Amino acid sequence: MADYAMLHQTTAALTAGEDDLVALMATVACEVHHADDRFDWTGFYRVVAPELLKIGPYQGGHGCLVIPFSRGVCGAAARTETTQLVPDVDAFPGHIACASSTRSELVLPVYDNAGKLIAVFDIDSNQPDAFTAQDATELERLLRDIFTRP
Repeated sequence: MADYAMLHQTTAALTAGEDDLVALMATVACEVHHADDRFDWTGFYRVVAPELLKIGPYQGGHGCLVIPFSRGVCGAAARTETTQLVPDVDAFPGHIACASSTRSELVLPVYDNAGKLIAVFDIDSNQPDAFTAQDATELERLLRDIFTRP
């Protein structure tokens, strides 16, 4: 399990005063990815057009380059603007297999100061049922603290 207290403290310190979204995304992806061995692929898909996500900063192997809101776990998180905690990606209707090693997934919506969806934060694991409700809650708070601060 990630040490979320330390992760919050470290990311807050590293991103203090930064407002560039790419720099923030790159830093968060790196810090979260290295915080827990369960996290096999960690990164952002940015909202670049209506109903369309494109890959942003990430850690791990190659990801899908483009994901429509209508497909996959990332698309579902963007379309519904709700966190998707998926214990078995093979059981998720319309799952996109960007990496064949992915067994479970956690995808969280990311908002700006105005409450507008700007991205989704995707964490894949090569372990089945790797994520908990606590992971979702802690990472939602982390994203809020980094991307919606004044």
